[in-house]
Amino acid sequence: MTKKIIIFAAVFLVAIMSGMAMAGKAITLKGSDTMLMLGQRWAEVYMQKNPGTVIQVTGGGSGVGIAALINGATNICQASRSMKDSEKQKLRDRYFSLGYEIPVAKDGVTLYLNEKNQISELTLDQIKDIYTGYTTNWSQLGGPDAKIIVYGRENSSGTYVFFREVALKNADYTSSMQSLPGTAAVVNAVAKDVYGIGYGGAAYAKGVKEVAIKTAKGSFKPTTETVKSGQYPLARSLFWYLQGKPSGDTKKLVEWVLSPEGQEIVKKVGYFTIK
Repeated sequence: MTKKIIIFAAVFLVAIMSGMAMAGKAITLKGSDTMLMLGQRWAEVYMQKNPGTVIQVTGGGSGVGIAALINGATNICQASRSMKDSEKQKLRDRYFSLGYEIPVAKDGVTLYLNEKNQISELTLDQIKDIYTGYTTNWSQLGGPDAKIIVYGRENSSGTYVFFREVALKNADYTSSMQSLPGTAAVVNAVAKDVYGIGYGGAAYAKGVKEVAIKTAKGSFKPTTETVKSGQYPLARSLFWYLQGKPSGDTKKLVEWVLSPEGQEIVKKVGYFTIK
């Protein structure tokens, strides 16, 4: 009997749709490491306000979260990039739905330098040349005669995909880039490496130097104004994806995240509100 119950519970958890809460009142969020601490903070505050509700938040990267959504292993995917058409097709094949996209915050992908680095701004072309391996020494950019140590994210990361598409214009990353499993790891590496450069979410830029991106209209760092106006060229939306339109406990959570109270947490964490 016990074995039958366990098997039934396992099947139920995999099959349940995202608009419903998983066993108990648990709601699962999985995906973007960029959004991990934002999701954790939302969960912490929401559970305090709604005793009995359980929210489980894990990272792994946007690609991992989207795969989990397709496989029925999470209620909500946190993603720092848009879903690909091929991923939506898999959802449709399995659930007869293209998924449900909810922009929940905004971000400005930030270039990090060590605080001792004298460089203060870079153009997108210069950033592309660094990350594709064309520029390899800081002296080529007006800095010291030292090799540029390039840090980035793993290919399961939505930030990895976004940065390649927008900053690198779909060119390949240099083979010398050291790929790290999370944004916190990138920041930590750059903070310790005088000649390092990395990229990631704006909320993680602590203990490192933020690089301004120089454009024809000026030189911009990611701020509320520059991200919302589009002046900052690496601005992006951060998403929640569900298998279908939210309902029940999941709908209540979504509504709260989009409310002024939920959006205030976005600002406190270090990202930017959707409005």
